[in-house]
Amino acid sequence: MTPEGAKQLVSNGHKVLIEKNAGAGSGFSDDEYFKNGARIVDTKDAWNVDIVVKVKEPLENEYQFLKNQILFTYLHLAGIPKALTEVLLKAKTTAIAYETVEDNYRRLPLLAPMSAIAGNMATQVGAYYLAKVNGGKGTMLGEVLGNFYGKVMIIGDGVVGRHAAKTAYGMGADVYLFGRHEERMDLLRDAIGRRSHIMLSTPENISEHIKDADLVVGAVLVAGAKAPHVVTEEMVKTMQPGSVIVDVSIDQGGCIETSRPTKHSDPIFVKHGVIHYCVTNMPGAYPRTSTIALTNATFPYLLKLANQEFEKYIKEDIGFAKGVNTYKGFITYKPVAEGLNMMDKFRELKEIV
Repeated sequence: MTPEGAKQLVSNGHKVLIEKNAGAGSGFSDDEYFKNGARIVDTKDAWNVDIVVKVKEPLENEYQFLKNQILFTYLHLAGIPKALTEVLLKAKTTAIAYETVEDNYRRLPLLAPMSAIAGNMATQVGAYYLAKVNGGKGTMLGEVLGNFYGKVMIIGDGVVGRHAAKTAYGMGADVYLFGRHEERMDLLRDAIGRRSHIMLSTPENISEHIKDADLVVGAVLVAGAKAPHVVTEEMVKTMQPGSVIVDVSIDQGGCIETSRPTKHSDPIFVKHGVIHYCVTNMPGAYPRTSTIALTNATFPYLLKLANQEFEKYIKEDIGFAKGVNTYKGFITYKPVAEGLNMMDKFRELKEIV
């Protein structure tokens, strides 16, 4: 939340508590929040509220603070160990996941801003690690005197994939975008660039093109569910040494079989001679842009959530109701229950509201 967001909530009659230094990493000082009517409190008091707003899922040392309240954040429950889900159920927390809220067109409006940033960043990070001095094979992604260098292979044609492809194309790389929707191909080619290659995402096509790909970006999303492995370990073994994989799907478990979660302080590992970048919070590298973009998308929902009775809101807005992952001690989003093998804890939201 930006200081301006705090101001709007206060003007609507709500009390806003900001954890000390919560905005510091994004360039927002405690004083800015204070001047806009918020109180600055310690961590324990920041959780002692009706609605908790975060960016990422609660850390293990925060589980103790969870209770019967509303938690509004990115959760990605199907892609992480089930311990957090079990705590949410025990505490009877109403957990609303940004990544499963839908709009009237079944798009994911609260996931889109971070997906766009992660997509742009995926190509930039891949280009960095392809440099020989950074352990890569020494291939530049870009145009040099009319010649195009570097083959970039992007699997997934959603927001992440499109942004990664446009960034790579703009740099001058040879772009191959793999998607599941044949009817979208001409539109995607127009959006990215006529020189781009738009292909069906099949095991055969992926196996063929991955062998000489310099950069592979994993951008597969199944909303709220664990990502499928569209790139197998055997496929990775066929890649050239010093090639780079950026698995943006790692928040949902990863779409590349050899991936495992990494963090900004230790972002890469090498397997089968291929550099893997699998940071679980890629937009965290650009916190100010990420905060502003995320707030622009989430704040209208937060304001409605604060102003209205919860049960009335989710009955009126079916798309927002799809963001509710846990409620009254049950999992209410089926792909999460399936991904965690916890169908015995699943209930349709409409059955318990």
